[in-house]
Amino acid sequence: MLAPGEFVRHPGRPDWGLGQIQSMIGHRITVNFENAGKVLIDGNVVELVPADAGPDAPPQA
Repeated sequence: MLAPGEFVRHPGRPDWGLGQIQSMIGHRITVNFENAGKVLIDGNVVELVPADAGPDAPPQA
């Protein structure tokens, strides 16, 4: 489960970079991406990937 404040990546748009969830209302997720700005994502269509699960994530301590 994702929550506001968490960092995510869009699996189909790696060029958007790291994003932070701003709000979640039902399946509508607003994410502020570093290279794309604020984007409204339909959670029924796109499964966002937690940033710590991505290939570019730093190792966990």
